[in-house]
Amino acid sequence: MSCSLSRTTSLFALILASGLGAPAFAQDAATQDAATEDATATEAPADEAATTDAPAPDASAPAAGSAPADGAGDPMQRPGNDDTVPTAGTYAFDPAHSQIVYSYNHMGFSTSHGFVNGVEGTITLDPADIASATVEASFPLDALRTIDAELDQHVMGPDFFNVSGDVPVVTFTSTSVEADGDNEARVTGDLTLNGVTKPVVLEVEFEGAGLDPMTQAETVGFSAEAEILRSDFNLGAFAPAVSDEVEFEINVEAKKDG
Repeated sequence: MSCSLSRTTSLFALILASGLGAPAFAQDAATQDAATEDATATEAPADEAATTDAPAPDASAPAAGSAPADGAGDPMQRPGNDDTVPTAGTYAFDPAHSQIVYSYNHMGFSTSHGFVNGVEGTITLDPADIASATVEASFPLDALRTIDAELDQHVMGPDFFNVSGDVPVVTFTSTSVEADGDNEARVTGDLTLNGVTKPVVLEVEFEGAGLDPMTQAETVGFSAEAEILRSDFNLGAFAPAVSDEVEFEINVEAKKDG
């Protein structure tokens, strides 16, 4: 919220002209002093009235910088918490809040980034038996984006994916889950990309669980990191000038079925 302040300044100047002699100057000055006293006496009640009639501050007005409020007028609290233990069951990815961001080195000059939105999948988990958890995820290849439209076309062209006809689907299916400290796990699975399937390890961290205040659905969140070699999936063009290694940061929000 911004607030603008305005100030109006009034200046009263009294000019006493001389040249008619000292007596005339003294008489004019005395006359002016009397006029000033009368004006002051007349204006004082108006000032007092203005002070008395000034509106009191509105206590209901929100303070600058105050937190957004929900419909009840109270600040909305964060429902997800990593101290909350999720209930066992299957959770479906929320594509609107699940994303993959990837990065690679470009010729030693910069680190380039791209992203995949709308990732779909499921997580089946049982907090009492972490090893029994399973993860499945997928997205159509045309959901993959770089930061430049021409580069998008290049990536889908003959040097890389060589897409023609039906759009391929990228999939990941877990094969094992191993707890790795508090709120962390190592998830190994098969990644199918460009028609090649290779094992990939995800370093996963549990972000939190709770009820989504909008839908009242049980919700969980996870983040993960992984790395692959492009050449393992027949995508090694221009390596090593453009790094063979591609790093991934994955964030998933999932809601319990039913």
